[in-house]
Amino acid sequence: MINKQAIGIFDSGIGGLSVAKAINTLLPNEALIYVADTHYAPYGDKTDTFIYQRMRVITEQLIAFGAKALVVACNTATTAAIDALRKEFSLPIIGVEPGVKPAVQVSESKIVGVLATPRTLLNPAFATLAQRFAAQASILLQPCPLLVPMLEKMQVDAQSLEPVLKHYLAPLIEQGADTLVLGCTHYNFLAEQIASIASTLAGKEINIIRTEMAVAKQLQHRLQHAEILNTALLANANIKLYSSGDLALFQRQVQHFWQTEATVLAL
Repeated sequence: MINKQAIGIFDSGIGGLSVAKAINTLLPNEALIYVADTHYAPYGDKTDTFIYQRMRVITEQLIAFGAKALVVACNTATTAAIDALRKEFSLPIIGVEPGVKPAVQVSESKIVGVLATPRTLLNPAFATLAQRFAAQASILLQPCPLLVPMLEKMQVDAQSLEPVLKHYLAPLIEQGADTLVLGCTHYNFLAEQIASIASTLAGKEINIIRTEMAVAKQLQHRLQHAEILNTALLANANIKLYSSGDLALFQRQVQHFWQTEATVLAL
């Protein structure tokens, strides 16, 4: 089947690039349009109403670009307003949420740490998610307010990151967590560093749960169900990257985090 319409993906910044990369790996025949709403980042200090307004504007733009499905590649936006977005727009809309369920399943100590932005952890939707598994495991919450700003500013050298990561990880390891959930798409870019530091602190291997490939598989399922999955090789299956913020900075972010020279465009 040939369906040349693109998949729209957006985040408040560059975290969703990790999801876009997973989608591109799983579904290489699909054209992708990625939007980083960096002019309004971070979403964590915005109201649900404001976040929904931005989600609505970006969704309308992606539909105008010809998107056949939408991936909200941002935990904060998903918990804040994805239900409202689905009520207003009829195209398939996939969100992201912390992988608490798989974490509980693999944890031997049944002590699971969740790394996320303060806003995600305070949202009632996340509280409901955590409560669903509270009887099966101890869910430890660790807000990480510094990580997203550091990644957005490209402060990714070990000297900058290591003390911050140790500060966030040590309390979880001390309480016996053997499994850590990356509850923000930005953190996927730090998975190796988090695993290394956490395992060193614990003196044993620590499980790291990331969900970008699970999101890609859910998207694949939804596209198949709607009969809009492209199964034909497209000669020009392309990736377009847009930002509402500093294009020069976004270009550097894309080159670093996705290792691609794709041209970035102003939204």
